[in-house]
Amino acid sequence: MVSFDLQRMLLGDLPVTFLLEVALRVLAAFAAVFFFLKFSGRRGIKQLSRFELVVILTLGSAAGDVTFYEDVPLLPVALVFLTLLLLYRGTVYLMKRSKTCEAWIDGLPITVVKDGMYEIHSLRNMNISSNELFMELRQRGVEHLGQVRLGLLETDGELSLYFYEPEDTKAGLSVLPFEHRPQYSSPPSAGLYCCVGCGFPTYHEAHDSVACERCGHVVWSPALDTLRNR
Repeated sequence: MVSFDLQRMLLGDLPVTFLLEVALRVLAAFAAVFFFLKFSGRRGIKQLSRFELVVILTLGSAAGDVTFYEDVPLLPVALVFLTLLLLYRGTVYLMKRSKTCEAWIDGLPITVVKDGMYEIHSLRNMNISSNELFMELRQRGVEHLGQVRLGLLETDGELSLYFYEPEDTKAGLSVLPFEHRPQYSSPPSAGLYCCVGCGFPTYHEAHDSVACERCGHVVWSPALDTLRNR
């Protein structure tokens, strides 16, 4: 073997004309993916559901194989795309006919915030921490949970928020990072504090130590009542 052999480094044992075949294979793979998305009936491609993500990953694998490997023929890959298209359209048809099937495949929206407090069981079932939820809320301009009447995690991963009107805003737990949100196991002064475990508001006397009646957590943070900037 000759060191620094450009032919071996760049193409191996393949002829230079194989580059033209690669270009043709890329064109074929691109066209296959394009027509799959065109005829699959999707209204948009900004967000993918769980099922659609699986289909796209499978398409990517098939397109990648036919693009780079000279021993992968085009017709079997075309059959893969056709089969996936039929499977996709058939599954969408079943989802339209059966709400149970749709819920099993795509899932259902999950309530993560309700009445100014977050739903602990929802977060546990989804393996999402409160810090991740608070980050999403901050990015939507939320300062504390009392501003939010209802928060839904949609099946595409987006967070839908429904806010209280300014006059209905409640006192709520701050969603700011820990360095901007004081926390106490024994509040230093009397006032309204929110449980950091679930957001439940409770009035505390100075230096008392009580557990949250909603979740049993024992750490508290001063409740905020600021109005949301529109």
